Amino acid sequence: MASVKLTNVKKIYDKNVVAVHDFNLEIKDKEFVVFVGPSGCGKSTTLRMIAGLEEISEGTIEIDGEVVNDLQPKDRGIAMVFQNYALYPHMSVYDNIAFSLRLKKVPEDVIYDKVTKAAETLGITEYLMRKPRALSGGQRQRVAIGRAMVRDSKVFLMDEPLSNLDAKLRNQMRAEIILLRQKLDTTFIYVTHDQTEAMTLADRIVIMKDGFIMQVGSPDEVFDMPDNLFVAEFIGAPKMNIISTELLCENGKYYVTPFGAKIAVDGDKGEILAKKNIKAGKVLLGVRPEHIELSGESENAIPCNLVVDEMMGSELHLHVDAGDADGASRLIVRVPTLDIGKEERKALVAGAKLHITFSGKAMHLFDPETEKNLLV
Repeated sequence: MASVKLTNVKKIYDKNVVAVHDFNLEIKDKEFVVFVGPSGCGKSTTLRMIAGLEEISEGTIEIDGEVVNDLQPKDRGIAMVFQNYALYPHMSVYDNIAFSLRLKKVPEDVIYDKVTKAAETLGITEYLMRKPRALSGGQRQRVAIGRAMVRDSKVFLMDEPLSNLDAKLRNQMRAEIILLRQKLDTTFIYVTHDQTEAMTLADRIVIMKDGFIMQVGSPDEVFDMPDNLFVAEFIGAPKMNIISTELLCENGKYYVTPFGAKIAVDGDKGEILAKKNIKAGKVLLGVRPEHIELSGESENAIPCNLVVDEMMGSELHLHVDAGDADGASRLIVRVPTLDIGKEERKALVAGAKLHITFSGKAMHLFDPETEKNLLV
């Protein structure tokens, strides 16, 4: 078993600066958990406390059922891959990977077997005699991962390992980390500020803000059912559109009225509001860009003006202003390019008059004061 449990963990720096507040999380054996959030949210600090590189101010951390608060990093059964690779520049790739094994006085024949097996798994066998300066960023990252692999650790910790790579390499390395996880079949805790990495890699995502956990859930859960406004806007690219509007209740049915349109809160979402006895009043309406459609003029359509369009290849991102000049709200609409004819595409110029609509099934509703999702 290689479970990890954090109970009431807190990190306080000098002058009573609290970096992590009352962190509680249980990570199962062989689970891939990603900590994600903006810079300064406490995700790397939490990872470093698990690794033993940061002292815990309060609480307990258990690895494999053992409290490790007072154990040195080398005694915790963890392996860590750092953002900056942390390779020894004067050593060959082989010696970098073998370094921790030599510190433990492992026999050279065992070291050779472990290093060559790791290099073969990572596709870096031909680089074993090179120095790190002769490698690309992606190759260096593989070496750093190989150095962690040979330690036969219970838990893999990865601190923003792809942030120094370009976009193409990041995509490639994400796929390789997924394959590596399948081969190693161990527990992974991964830190990133990139929500795309979190969504593609994680079994569960821990979303953090200002040292607090905002939500823990599978990629599907945090995308489809965000607990609060922060999670809703953080997960998804482009981010969710948020509109201040009124919630109406007429004859037991709920409606929202963004920019004068009247849209029913359909299906299960309407039933949830009724079950929770939500009263009419001000709400924050959230709609993801991919759930908004271009439409003709109708009672349910919202008139808007095109500000700018971004050609993204397979889709267009339309930035539009909805509402009147005094209360205009900037929204983003994602439209697949296959859905737009040539003539329609030519008409999409700055200032063009458009109408947009969306289904009540696609909406999220948040309390404007607490910012909690009313539909969760």
